[in-house]
Amino acid sequence: MADLLVYRAEGEAVVHGGDLYGFTVTEWRLPATYPPFAAVLFVPTTWIPVPALKVAFLAGNALLLAFLVTLSARLAGRTAPLPLLCAATAGALWLEPVFQTLLFGQVNLAITCLVLWDLPRPSGARAKGLALGVATGIKLTPAVFIAYLFLTARRKEAGVATASCAGTALLGALLLPSATVDFWTRRLFETGRVGSAWIVDNQSLQGLIARSLHTGTPGLSWAIPTAAVAAAGLWLAVRVHRGDRMAGNRDAGDRWGILLTACTALLISPISWSHHWVWCVPLLAVLLAAGRPRLALAAGAVFTARTMWLLPHEGDLDLRLPWWQQPLAAPYPLLGLALLAGAALALRRAPRRSGQGRRGRDLPGRAQPSVSSSSASMIR
Repeated sequence: MADLLVYRAEGEAVVHGGDLYGFTVTEWRLPATYPPFAAVLFVPTTWIPVPALKVAFLAGNALLLAFLVTLSARLAGRTAPLPLLCAATAGALWLEPVFQTLLFGQVNLAITCLVLWDLPRPSGARAKGLALGVATGIKLTPAVFIAYLFLTARRKEAGVATASCAGTALLGALLLPSATVDFWTRRLFETGRVGSAWIVDNQSLQGLIARSLHTGTPGLSWAIPTAAVAAAGLWLAVRVHRGDRMAGNRDAGDRWGILLTACTALLISPISWSHHWVWCVPLLAVLLAAGRPRLALAAGAVFTARTMWLLPHEGDLDLRLPWWQQPLAAPYPLLGLALLAGAALALRRAPRRSGQGRRGRDLPGRAQPSVSSSSASMIR
């Protein structure tokens, strides 16, 4: 649980007034990378011995996984009775991102649960966006979901999320002023602090491109495709949401909109460690609920195969992989790109069906096809 030891060291830096971004811990010399607000939340990790803390984190992440399964079922429009919940939670432990989260003592499940609890709530729900803002204040990358809310005309919720995130930054500034200045003016831009972008651990678009080009600094070769994927991913998410909202099938549109936004965030982040892809849990739930067991089985196989760990990756061997090993080194970004491509294909087919519906409007008794068929066939 190397990451848990980093969290504990951050909490100790807050308690004892140490340099929050000046230390490294464990044999891998890991530094603090989260905003000061997160360090404040980690203070309770200093209250108990490390062995007990590891047990508590393991138990807590197991409970969070069960909660994530429940939220995923809700996102898919289903319920999870206790026997099914237990079986699904046990099965999800085999998914590589989930297993790695428990292994490292990470907070990915907590972040994902905050987002997935908040976003699917009905428009106008009390304090909707608050939990999303807190998640963003801890780990920044959920900010893409705030953009999704804004682009889908849910400006109140987007405003609440933005204010909530700003509140976390303000609290961090009040409690840790020097660390706040250090983070937002310097450490935020030191992406190398997080780790090397080219290693197989990194399942983002940058990792895929860096390994494919055999360079640790892909530069514009990464920046331009990433900007294109960011724009395309958010555009697809908005289109899917708006299409189903117009058809009166709001849940289905937001369901795929949330998943496409999550996929986009994971792809465009400079570094998305394999354990960041715990969004595979709601993805599998939605695929199963959509009546696509074969695709769910294929996606589940991708997230359990652990192909990236079967490749030689000691030292800089990640940069020397031959072409035929490149897909094995980047299974998650390739699956993410395939998901975006499937969404684009489904939306391209949708106008034909809706166009047929428009032509039939003047014919009595002619049923009009629903625009929501775009999300129903999202993964065909």
